[in-house]
Amino acid sequence: MTLLALAGRVWLGLVLLFLYAPILMMAAMSFNASPFYQLPFEFSTKWYADMAGNDQIIDAALRSVLIAFVVTAIATAVGTAASIALFRYDFPGKRVLQVLLFPPIAIPWLITGTAMLVFFFSIGIGRGTPAVIIGHVALALPYVIVTVTARLSAFDVTLEEAARSMGAGQWTVLRRVTLPFIAPGIVAGGLFAFAVSFDQFVVSYFLSKPGDTTLPVLIYTAIRKGFTPEINAISTIIITVSMAVMFLAARKSNFGGDR
Repeated sequence: MTLLALAGRVWLGLVLLFLYAPILMMAAMSFNASPFYQLPFEFSTKWYADMAGNDQIIDAALRSVLIAFVVTAIATAVGTAASIALFRYDFPGKRVLQVLLFPPIAIPWLITGTAMLVFFFSIGIGRGTPAVIIGHVALALPYVIVTVTARLSAFDVTLEEAARSMGAGQWTVLRRVTLPFIAPGIVAGGLFAFAVSFDQFVVSYFLSKPGDTTLPVLIYTAIRKGFTPEINAISTIIITVSMAVMFLAARKSNFGGDR
C-alpha cells in the first residue's frame, strides 16, 4: 500500500468518525442509567422502558411514520410520472419546469414553511395533518423527480420501440420495460421522500396543530423544556431502523455495484 493510499484511508476514517461519533455517543448514552450522562457508565434499559410508556412520544412517532408513508406514496407516484413525462415528451416551457425543480431544494425551509402557512390559511386549509402532508409532498417531489430522471437518462428508448413493434401496448411497455429499468431510481426517490418527510421539522412546526405534532417537533419541544434520555432512546431506534432499511434497499437495488 502506497503512502498516498494509506493517507486516503486515514482521511476517510476521520471523516466517518466525524459523522458518526455523535450518533454513537447518543446511542451509548441511551443505555446509561444516569439522566445526566454521569460516568462511569452504568448499563440500563430504563429509558427505553420509560419511552415505551410515554404515550406522547409513541403517538408522535406513529403520526410521523404514517405521514411519511403517505407522503412517500404520493410523492413517488407523482414524481415518477412527472419524470417519465419530462423524459418522453418535448413541450413549450419544459426547460423552465426542469430548472424550477431546484429552487425548492435550495430555498431555506424556514421561508418555505412561512410561505406555506400564509398560503394554506389564505385558501382555507389552515393548519393540521392535511396541510403537513401537502407541505411534505411539495418538499419531497423535487428529490424524487431528480433521482428518477437521473436513472432515466441511461434508459435506451429503443427497448420500448422494440416492445411496441412486437405488439405490446403503452401500459404493457411501461409495466414490463420502463418501470423495471427505473425501479432503483424509484426506490431511491421513495427513500429520499420518506427521509425528507420524517425528518422535516420546520414545515411541520409551522403547519401542525397543537396536540397533533410530529416527532421532530416533539423532540424540539422536549429539549426546550428539559432534555430527557428518552429522546436518546427513540432517536436510537429510529436511526437503527433507518440504517437497516437503507442497507437492505441498497443491497436489493445494487446501488453500489457488484463490489
